[in-house]
Amino acid sequence: MKPILILGVLTVAIACNNTQQSGQMKYKTTGHIERLDPALDAIIDTNAKAEIIAEGFDWSEGPLWVESKQMLLFSDVPANTVYKWTAENGTEVYLQPSGYTGAAPSQSKEPGSNGLLLDNGGNLVLCQHGDRRMAKMEAPLDKPAAAFITLTDRYGGKRFSSPNDAVYNRSGELFFTDPPYGLPAQNDDDPAKEIAFNGVYKVKPNGDIVLLADSITRPNGIAFFPGEEKLLVACSDPNAANWYILDAGDTRATPTLFYSATNERNGLNGLPDGLKIAKNGTVFASGPGGIWIFNPDGKVLGKIRLEEAASNVALSTDEKTIYVTNDTYVLRIKLKT
Repeated sequence: MKPILILGVLTVAIACNNTQQSGQMKYKTTGHIERLDPALDAIIDTNAKAEIIAEGFDWSEGPLWVESKQMLLFSDVPANTVYKWTAENGTEVYLQPSGYTGAAPSQSKEPGSNGLLLDNGGNLVLCQHGDRRMAKMEAPLDKPAAAFITLTDRYGGKRFSSPNDAVYNRSGELFFTDPPYGLPAQNDDDPAKEIAFNGVYKVKPNGDIVLLADSITRPNGIAFFPGEEKLLVACSDPNAANWYILDAGDTRATPTLFYSATNERNGLNGLPDGLKIAKNGTVFASGPGGIWIFNPDGKVLGKIRLEEAASNVALSTDEKTIYVTNDTYVLRIKLKT
């Protein structure tokens, strides 16, 4: 969910005010690295720069690095559009509409896709706010088209609110969060909300759906720890700005606290939102003031400090680059790992 202000829609976005030097694009930079523990030195250089590779969006979200195409996909949720960025061509419209496909104008402020991911077959899967479902694009990655197959859109016969972020395990099970940010009022009192709670769910390959948690007030980002037995789930509730560990099994589990930033957000933009976990268990999580970097035990090693709210992160396949959706910007930061 975009905090406070939603700007006007731009149909085309480019990385503005960047310069070409000796065949290499030189990007503007923003923010700085804050080192809180010596272990950060093995992950990122404290002199690393957050490059602004694209800008001009309403609210950028859901970054996904696609190794086979050497492209970054990301959502502009209010604009109902997925964009593609490549080092060669910059930013281009990739898919429109992306999250709301109805004929009538959407009543939602955030009707587009949010989280993006690939299933185990390499197909694009989208968390669709406007259509209130998890859906698969019925087209190859290199020939995108706004044709979608519903993977799931109801629990107990009631429509989801607005699936937000998701992850697959190696067995092909789909895990996703369902806060109310895609509803017209964006809260639990919205008359359009059909499910009383905001859930974390698992969809089995046969289509069966399992409720994993109903007690996280604003479940948002979600990712697996190594081994895929435990999930890390962000809570974007200002009064419970927390990250929780959740069992990935078939039964409803009680989340355990991983870290609370509730008392560390004064004067900072952003809340716990999208996140990714590296193969070694290092957590890169959007939160108050930028991207928080944790070790697997919940110790904060450092932060990528940003002025505007960060919504989500993506890791390159080799885990040497992190991409950050940062309000109107998309950023790239080099890592050591």
